[in-house]
Amino acid sequence: MPIMQTRRRFLTTATLAAAGLTRIQRVMAEEGPLETTTIRIGKNPAICVAPQYIAGELLRAEGFKDIRYVERPAGVPEPSARDKIDFDTNYASNFVAALDAGEPITVLAGVHIGCFELFGEDGIRSIADLKGKSVGVQALGSTGNLLVTMMAAHVGLDPAKDIQWVTDPSVKPIELFVQGKIDAFLGFPPEPQDLRARHIGKVVFSSAVDRPWSQYFCCMVGGNPQYVRSYPVATKRALRAILKAADLCAGDPARAAQRLVDGGFTRRYDHAYQALSDLPYDRWREYDPEDTIRFYALRMHDVGFIKSSPNRIIADGTDWRFLNELKHELKA
Repeated sequence: MPIMQTRRRFLTTATLAAAGLTRIQRVMAEEGPLETTTIRIGKNPAICVAPQYIAGELLRAEGFKDIRYVERPAGVPEPSARDKIDFDTNYASNFVAALDAGEPITVLAGVHIGCFELFGEDGIRSIADLKGKSVGVQALGSTGNLLVTMMAAHVGLDPAKDIQWVTDPSVKPIELFVQGKIDAFLGFPPEPQDLRARHIGKVVFSSAVDRPWSQYFCCMVGGNPQYVRSYPVATKRALRAILKAADLCAGDPARAAQRLVDGGFTRRYDHAYQALSDLPYDRWREYDPEDTIRFYALRMHDVGFIKSSPNRIIADGTDWRFLNELKHELKA
């Protein structure tokens, strides 16, 4: 690229960034001061929730001074409801299950789509081919078990009878798959990136491209309801930082991946970079988070995982006010 054109692009980008910063500073002044400068964010092994991990500088720019990352088990959103975590990014299905169980959680926004992929051995070409096959999950009722159950039911299988579920609490499903002890498993970043790098197995299904799953968020941001009610300014600013971090993942995955490594959230830059490059983090403005909650609630109800209606879960466990304001403020 010619130097003049590169310089022109830099100046244009810098001008737009400055204009955006000025707009945000004006909005922050109108919002008033933070009610608290402390924020606790969930931490788990999945790197697809990168926006909340790399949002540190953005949170500090929003006025937060005490930023803590709190370990939580993979796939479990309950700590947000038990006053241990203020904000967490988790799978939409996990939020729906927690809300159905009566956990006080407020879902605030969608972050991205497409993070889970079904890997299978050579004889499996579609989800329907799982009939009579062994599928590895960490435990019955786990995120992987729930999602594969819904996917299988969607294509007409009886998940309880047609699939042989293999569980081993001491061995991860990916390890069983690599060892050839199971026929398929559902992978979450960085597992798909690891298998592709090693040329092991093949992708049977990808939630980034295969409908209807690709039309809905897989991961969403939830908050502790007490925090959300008591600190609305802090809630909005925290969500703004996370969504701006999602934009960074979409626009500069190399920089975002390096931040994940520098922050100690992962050791493999190559896997992080590939995961952030694969996932469409720029869809949080386009997709409707309420449609996502309704979609998963309906399917989870159909397979017997929950008893609550979608309308009840949406009414009791979601608040889109902050997101709607931020969509207006953070126009692309």
